[in-house]
Amino acid sequence: MEFKTPEQEIARFRGRVLAAGVFVFVCFGLLVSRFVWLQVIKHDYYSTRAEDNRISLVPIVPNRGLIVDRNGVVLARNYSAYTLEITPGRIKDLDATIDALAGVIDIEAKDRKRFKKLLEESKTFESLPIRNRLTDEEVARFVAQRYRFPGVDIKARLFRQYPEGTFASHVLGYIGRINDREKQRIEEDDERAANYRGTDHIGKSGLEQSYEDELHGTTGFEQIEVDAGGRAVRSLARTPPVPGRKLVLTLDAKLQKIAEAAFGNRRGALVAIEPGSGGVLALVSMPTFDPNLFVDGIDPQNWDALNNSPDHPLIQRAIYASYPPGSTFKPFMATAALMTGKRSATQAISDPGFFWFGGHQFRDDKKGGHGSVDMAKSIIVSCDTYYYSLANEMGIDAIARTLGQFGFGSRTGIDIAGEASGVLPSPEWKKKHFKKPELQKWYAGETISVGIGQGYNNYTMMQLAHATATLAAGGVMYKPHLVKYVQDPRTNARRVIEPQPLKTIPIKPEHIKVIHDAMVGVNKYGTGARAFAGAQYVAAGKTGTAQVFSLKGAKYESHAVGERLRDHALFIAFAPAEAPKIALAILVENGGFGAESAAPIARQVLDYYLLGKEPAGAAPEQPGAE
Repeated sequence: MEFKTPEQEIARFRGRVLAAGVFVFVCFGLLVSRFVWLQVIKHDYYSTRAEDNRISLVPIVPNRGLIVDRNGVVLARNYSAYTLEITPGRIKDLDATIDALAGVIDIEAKDRKRFKKLLEESKTFESLPIRNRLTDEEVARFVAQRYRFPGVDIKARLFRQYPEGTFASHVLGYIGRINDREKQRIEEDDERAANYRGTDHIGKSGLEQSYEDELHGTTGFEQIEVDAGGRAVRSLARTPPVPGRKLVLTLDAKLQKIAEAAFGNRRGALVAIEPGSGGVLALVSMPTFDPNLFVDGIDPQNWDALNNSPDHPLIQRAIYASYPPGSTFKPFMATAALMTGKRSATQAISDPGFFWFGGHQFRDDKKGGHGSVDMAKSIIVSCDTYYYSLANEMGIDAIARTLGQFGFGSRTGIDIAGEASGVLPSPEWKKKHFKKPELQKWYAGETISVGIGQGYNNYTMMQLAHATATLAAGGVMYKPHLVKYVQDPRTNARRVIEPQPLKTIPIKPEHIKVIHDAMVGVNKYGTGARAFAGAQYVAAGKTGTAQVFSLKGAKYESHAVGERLRDHALFIAFAPAEAPKIALAILVENGGFGAESAAPIARQVLDYYLLGKEPAGAAPEQPGAE
């Protein structure tokens, strides 16, 4: 047994006290150093984190800008309504939840299908609408049962509305929910991504798409103080949103309505332009569709009906689809002949009713021919033989070079997306267009058909109206546009889209007069005379008929072929001829002769625009008018 002296006991005690003191000192030192780290060195970082936890930034989506016509008629607007929304990521059994919801609020089969379509395109943490535009009674009914549906809520949303329904739908376009591809594109730009926080719709087509940046506006924010449970306690600050700008169009809504009604049930396109400014007065694509169907996400039945329709109502025929111009090409060929000196106005040919070239007979539409034909008569009676021989004399290079000055084969630059470039044929175009070497060669016989607007010729009605407006303006070409000015809704400040002259084609005034006079003759005593009988103004025009398929030498009989294989009817016009205020191009798909179905539509449109005369209904066809 070991015995320690008192001194040893005291030394041991002192050692223990010292060790405890060191331990306590180190612990306090650690605490103090941690305190200094948190409170001094990391003060800014943790104070910001704490503030973030306390304050939530809530985006405030701006009102989308209105779209109105040149007279202030509202074509696209917004309204507020309640929606029933589900956040899929917060629900275990989605189908069971929807079934239970259906016992509280009416949910139809089409609502379920639309919701599932949205679900496939979206993230599971986003809330998605299953029912829109709830009534006050439905809102009250759900609120009373809310406790049964975690992950389901009612929200107030702004909805886009097109009050005129199917009217001008291809011009206005529509908005729809932002999909993943659009979201990625938005997130590539930090500033744009911040501006689209809280926004779930974007312009998908037409003006809604092309002027998205103007129409969207600037998102506002509200600073909300929240408690530990994330519930809002009070509002600390608010930056109001800036509403989107208003688009005021060059479009005349009443003229557009009359033009659409004039088509009746026929398919086709019409473009009317102010020759002196390039402002588009009417832009019709028939049939049309209701853009309101797309705002909430179109249901499968309506989508199938639109997408599978043989009439293809979703195709923007006026700027996207291209067609052979037929005889409406002849005034431009005649102008090119005068510009290049290949023909004079008085130089005449003898028309036997056909033109021989390379052992092949190119027939005129009139058996026996038109006799002696000069330039004016060639346009008035629409003599094919005159233009067969003219095309042969000019050659394809001169045709392509001169007609290209009128914009044929090039996009006009109109301010909505989706415009096609069309085809102004040339040896260079054919070499690029075809892959097989044997198909890349240009044959002289192909030039003959180009002269009457057939062959490889293919243009949009936008291009044809643009060229007609240029001819009406004496060769001065303006860039076509649909928006007249963009207006700030807060200050009413306007950004005016000034008429933009693109170029002046060097045509002598005396040559312009020859073409104008001949086109006036078309409507006085030529192929357009019946449609313009009794008109109280002088209109210049030209009919056109374009083959849909090759006859291979057989005689065309409209009643003997299917409706979809019949010729397309075309018409171009401008009026008043002495000082044109409006120029237009019309195509009626499978409408037969241009004078038969296209010219009567032009008459109704011009009668309203120049005289204020409103037609009773669709333009009547005039069988045997050409």
